Amino acid sequence: MHAETPAGTARTGEDTYEGGLRKVARVVLLDPEDRILLLHGHEPDDPADDWWFTPGGGLEGTETREEAALRELAEETGITDVELGPVLWRRRCSFPFAGRRWDQDEWYYLARTTQTATRAQGLTDLERRSVAGARWWTCRELTRAHETVYPTRLAELLHTLLDEGPPARPVTLDTEIV
Repeated sequence: MHAETPAGTARTGEDTYEGGLRKVARVVLLDPEDRILLLHGHEPDDPADDWWFTPGGGLEGTETREEAALRELAEETGITDVELGPVLWRRRCSFPFAGRRWDQDEWYYLARTTQTATRAQGLTDLERRSVAGARWWTCRELTRAHETVYPTRLAELLHTLLDEGPPARPVTLDTEIV
């Protein structure tokens, strides 16, 4: 599937990450009830090896992190009616996925929407083989979840965000190496 990115480059349908530190923009998307939208992912060849994560992905071409956040959100969820807010958190992480190691510098943006229906419409081939759907979670559900969620402290971070509002400056989270 080919879509034009805000930077004007065509999507290839494949993830082009070749190693090194990948710049990533993620979205902490909240609905009017303060539920957070998470995607359900898994290893492409092993659906039992699964986890939940926020929408987002790597920057393409010359796009900014804000542009990448909005593009990825639209591609992965179909949600375009959003108010993109400040960067909440920054995190470095490293994990194995699809037969290779991914090293990422992730920025998490706060966003709000009233649009709660989701429809993935611009997934890469790898994403089509590894994303099983999306779900809105309350903070309470996330706190009680037994599933793997990334970042691993997301329930605690969301609770603080809902109680105190966005931080004055982005909070640097602990590096996660899986």
